[in-house]
Amino acid sequence: MNMKKTILYTALFIAAGALFTSCKKSVELDPTHTIGGDELTSIDDHDRIMTGAYAAMRNNALYAGVNGGSVWLSGPDIAADNFYGGSQNLGNLNTLFRWNYTADNTVTEAAWQGAYQVIRQTNLVTRGIDKYRATEPTKVNRIEGQARALRAFMHFELLRWWANDYDRNATSLGIPYVEVFDIEQMPARGTVKQTYDKIEADLKSAKTMLSNTDRSIQSTSAVTATNRAYIDSLVVNAMLARVYIYANQLDSAIKYSTLAINARPLATAAQFPQIWEDATSAELIWSFKMFAGNAALGREIYDVSADRASWLPVTALTSLYSGSDVRGPAYFRVRTGRTVLGKYWAKSTAAGNPDGVVDIKLFRTAEMYLIRAEAYARKGGLDVPALADLNALRAIRGAAVGAETGTALQTAIQTERRKELVAEGHRFFDIKRTARVINRTQNCATFCTLASTNRAWAFPIPQSEILANDNIDQNPGY
Repeated sequence: MNMKKTILYTALFIAAGALFTSCKKSVELDPTHTIGGDELTSIDDHDRIMTGAYAAMRNNALYAGVNGGSVWLSGPDIAADNFYGGSQNLGNLNTLFRWNYTADNTVTEAAWQGAYQVIRQTNLVTRGIDKYRATEPTKVNRIEGQARALRAFMHFELLRWWANDYDRNATSLGIPYVEVFDIEQMPARGTVKQTYDKIEADLKSAKTMLSNTDRSIQSTSAVTATNRAYIDSLVVNAMLARVYIYANQLDSAIKYSTLAINARPLATAAQFPQIWEDATSAELIWSFKMFAGNAALGREIYDVSADRASWLPVTALTSLYSGSDVRGPAYFRVRTGRTVLGKYWAKSTAAGNPDGVVDIKLFRTAEMYLIRAEAYARKGGLDVPALADLNALRAIRGAAVGAETGTALQTAIQTERRKELVAEGHRFFDIKRTARVINRTQNCATFCTLASTNRAWAFPIPQSEILANDNIDQNPGY
């Protein structure tokens, strides 16, 4: 990106004060200093810049509802078929619901720039860090490994929205994969295959590094072993599993989802509601920290503090949960006579004064079971282990188990993904990579069907990027 033209690049986050004396606490705090790329003079500076990379996920349009809405978290459900506009709708992410995003749309532009902001941070972390490898190799591994994994993850998030095709060897347009800190660069879009190549290379490199670090990544004075705020090798396994199921690399999806499953058991029925109150870390693989004063999660759908429901869940979704299914009451609440999304109500310590500020659950073991079940089922001849994984999840959630095979089994897995992962940033992409047709039936007069050939399956490249970068190509139809 030629970020000098698209946005005013002023500085990068770095922690100050106590963070200079105790970098172990850095992920728990918001950075307060800024630093330019030429000011890094020690490996600890790189460590603190990594804190800024994490913080950038919280302070833009990706997950936390700032600067245009949490496109990554709420957007995929609004753009799909899980919610319809309520009487209190204030226009939150209507652009996504109506599929009428254009190149000059601020919502999609904010998401694009927000993701590349995180990527720029990770590239500053890696710039020049190798000079410390001879003397502090395992510390470099810990810092650079996290940076590479986060860089890959952000590029994959971009690929999900901006690519038309997820096939591993697709020659259609992917995204610009930015690996160096240079605000003057104007990178072209690689193919989908080339984008996957770089994502996979970064994740594999990160996994190697994070398997040999100077200290435990999760267990620090500020982040206990029961929390999952940082990226470690387990998180990378989960990232790889998700990437591989999208890319239809089924054996690899099975391999890496199994590694994650073996490391983090599913939550019990008693533990499950506590996940959403941040009262337990059961089955959490990566749960990004949020603090009082941060933006509420999912507020584009339901704003807890104002009791305002811009979007209401469709009956086709809520009716999927039986009375014994622990997900129903954990995910939805009845407020002033209507059912609303209650998944992001509050931390347990704020239950009496709900604010919607809870940690972002980016990866959970449940998703790994569903990835492995889907991979088994799609391979053919492996319905038995696929059904075993699906029933293991259904049983522990209190839902009825089944005996599906073949196409019915694959449909049941996608239904379970819809139930389990609602408002966690998946539904639109699950339809895109499988059925690729959206049919809305409840309270729908317009914007009811998204055909497989519609341009809206991929976002447009922002106009600001088109104007600034002579090497970038727009998506078809825009």
